[in-house]
This record gives sequence, C-alpha cells and structure tokens, in this order.
Amino acid sequence: MRLRTAIGVLRSLRIYYGHPVRARAMGELYAQFIAPGDLVFDVGAHVGDRVRAFRRLGARVVAVEPQPALHRTLKILFGRDGEVTLVRSAIGRAAGTAEMRLNLDNPTISTLSTDFIDAGRDAIGWRGESWPASVEVPVTTLDALIAAHGKPAFIKLDVEGFELEALGGLSQPVPALSFEFTTIQRTVALACVERCIALGYTQFNVALGESQALGAWRTATPMKDWLVAVADSANSGDVYARLR
Repeated sequence: MRLRTAIGVLRSLRIYYGHPVRARAMGELYAQFIAPGDLVFDVGAHVGDRVRAFRRLGARVVAVEPQPALHRTLKILFGRDGEVTLVRSAIGRAAGTAEMRLNLDNPTISTLSTDFIDAGRDAIGWRGESWPASVEVPVTTLDALIAAHGKPAFIKLDVEGFELEALGGLSQPVPALSFEFTTIQRTVALACVERCIALGYTQFNVALGESQALGAWRTATPMKDWLVAVADSANSGDVYARLR
C-alpha cells in the first residue's frame, strides 16, 4: 500500500507540475481575484500546484489537505514558507471526524463522499477508478478557518463531491470563491450554486477541466442552465462565484 501510495503521489506531481504553460495561465486566472498580500484558502490542496500559483501572486495561503501522504508532500514543498499555513483536515458542514476513501493510484479523487464514488462507477471517463483504502480524518469548517486565520479574499474548493458540505460550513461570503463540478454529479454543482446565491453571490463563471480559461460572467440562472446542458464528456471543471 505504501509503494502504491508513493507512486500515486509521484504521478500527481508529474501531472500538476509538468506544464509551465498551464502554470502561467493559472497565474493569469487567479490574478483576477488575488492581489499581493491577500489571504487565500486552498481547500483540497492536493500536491500544491495552486498553492504555488497563489504564492507567486504574493498571497498568504492556508492550504487544507486531509490525506496524510499529500500533507507530507506539502510539508516538503512549502513547510519552510512562512506565508503558507498547512492544515491537515477535511472541510465540512460541522467539525468532527469522517472516513475518507482513498484512491491510491489517483489521490486527487480521494473523497469523503460515498455518493461521489457511486456516481463515478462505470461512468465515462471514470472506469477503472477504485478506492480500496480509507482513513479517519479530522473535519473542520470554513467558518472555523476564518476564525483562526482571518477572512480570505478567495477560497478554492476541490473536495471531490463534498463541495456542498464544505459550503454548508460557511456562513459569511468572501469576495470570491471557486468550487469543482463534475458531470457525474450535476445535482451537487447546482446545489452549490444555490448555496452561493444564499450567501449573496450574484455573478458566476466557469473554467472547463484544467483550461484555466474563464468566459463571460453570468447570473445564477444562466450558470445553472449551463451546468445542466454541458456534455458528459466535459467531465469536470471549476465554477467561480463573486459578489459583484
């Protein structure tokens, strides 16, 4: 299991750090939301490619990652950076503990959501994925992170089907946030848009896959219509929300 985990982490490092053009595009995207000195929450930090992008923009980062192997990886990469705070925890609606199902070969899709695993079973683009191990992880909330570290300018959520639970633990809006969506769980994405509306967000955008490219901003209804209509082959992406 340890060898398989190490190979999975190395695979992620190769994927997420091996594309300088994408890294530049990522910086240009996040520069629309983040200024030097801003605080950013990277929730589901994985191997830290977004942490690196946020730091290059001069932001202070709270990087939240519950997987032990990935938390160790983040410590190696950013443990000496005084502007990066590492939090080994999942994010949910309430503080406590939860079982995290681990995809050893593709750790980026480890999850706290059994519904996410069920939705991916035999779906196009998800065949062959498995979650053979699990670990008990601590859970905190976005509100608790804000109480401990301050209010961020931007929150990035990438928590594999647990996005609505994470947003359920946020009682105050921040200037902007993003959450991952998948076409295997459109209902979760639609519910996340509704949660954003309740928090006061009025404008939405989307970047498909790892394109790092935003289109035109839209209001909530066109955003929900887009999520319903997008082809299954799109697979995943990130929805962005801002207050105005």
